[in-house]
Amino acid sequence: MRLLTHNMLSSNIKGVTNGFPLRIEVEKVVEKHVEINHNFLRNIFPKIDWKAFSDASRIMGYAELPEEAPEPSVLESDLEFLRKFHHALLELHLEVGALVCPETGRKFPVNKGIPNMLLHEDEG
Repeated sequence: MRLLTHNMLSSNIKGVTNGFPLRIEVEKVVEKHVEINHNFLRNIFPKIDWKAFSDASRIMGYAELPEEAPEPSVLESDLEFLRKFHHALLELHLEVGALVCPETGRKFPVNKGIPNMLLHEDEG
């Protein structure tokens, strides 16, 4: 599971009002090369919850991103930042682990890079 995916997921358990961001528990992270696309990065940047993204990248073992969201102008001028943003967003994969609801503590397993967000009968 890429951090792009993580940044879009939340817990949908009935009654949960604060289901984002899901906490990551890491068992295995893999890096998979993805061709960089500057236009995609510039377009997705405003949609990313930076604090959740930056915290998740650190949990995954990648501490190269700033804690505070940079100004959007950095996307036009700083190729090194774009490379780091690309790496964390698209090349780091949670292969095995769990996503944990911040409100209930419910763990959603991640196996082979696929998060299982299915709810139990009493959660829906």
